[in-house]
Amino acid sequence: MSFTLTPQDFWSLINEKLVHWAELTIKNLPNLVIATLIFIVFVILSKFLARWLLTLLKRLFESNQIAGLIAGICRVILVAIGFFFALDIMGLSKAVASLLAGAGIIGLAIGFAFQDMTENMIAGVVMGIRKPFRVGDVVEAGDTFGTVRRINLRNTLIENFYGQLAIVPNKILFKNELINYSRLATRRIEIEVGISYADDIEQAESVIVEAINELDGVIKQHETDVYACGFGDSSVNLLVWFWIDYPGEIGFMQMRHKAIIAIHRTLEENDILIPFPIRTLDFNAKGGANLEDMQINMRQRTHKQQGEKEVQSS
Repeated sequence: MSFTLTPQDFWSLINEKLVHWAELTIKNLPNLVIATLIFIVFVILSKFLARWLLTLLKRLFESNQIAGLIAGICRVILVAIGFFFALDIMGLSKAVASLLAGAGIIGLAIGFAFQDMTENMIAGVVMGIRKPFRVGDVVEAGDTFGTVRRINLRNTLIENFYGQLAIVPNKILFKNELINYSRLATRRIEIEVGISYADDIEQAESVIVEAINELDGVIKQHETDVYACGFGDSSVNLLVWFWIDYPGEIGFMQMRHKAIIAIHRTLEENDILIPFPIRTLDFNAKGGANLEDMQINMRQRTHKQQGEKEVQSS
């Protein structure tokens, strides 16, 4: 049995479908208008909310990029909520469920594909909230030691003291130990110096503390102190401690330089010796003879052996 579709039947079928769609459109026109209005309201509301949130977050975060990201994410979420509301009003609840499932799968795939980037971004946002450091702080993280110049969404730019710019991923700063030298605004300087065994340790302590406290820039002068920290090969080793403002008007290396000059000068003025390494060669296992005695004994023994040979040959 064959079925033949004539042009009249074809146009009749199309007309029937068009009429059905037109009826559905007219029937759902109020829902379409309401859904459109709700979506427009959510778009406008998201715009104002994102603008207000961006202004607020710029006061909280050091990085404008982090503030912009959070504000942008909030705006997208609000627009998506309005879109799903509009679809639900139009009776497309199944489409809403399908879109949510698809968005979840796409989000999971993007998360795996950009895992490293996502991890850095999340670390940047969390650090923006916790604020372990700010722009201008002196920090140390692993092998990187310098001044924070910029905090981005994925990385932080740190200028070291050799004038080089290090780009450190945020996840490294977030996971590993971070030392912030600027947070407490003070820093202790330690200088090791040796004095001879013949000098008085307490006298050296007294004159060094006095000399250090006379320097401009030394704070907490009651905590300036000198400690004997060990016996060296040629000296008694002392450790000098004092505090400075950091960062301050006088830099760390400049203050350390001034302190070393002051220590050297005051020890010299008080006739306290800073010895240089001295070595004595000892060739006797029991430590009873030095090199000169060994040479004398060797010469005497050689002369004696030569004399014995001359007697035997004669």
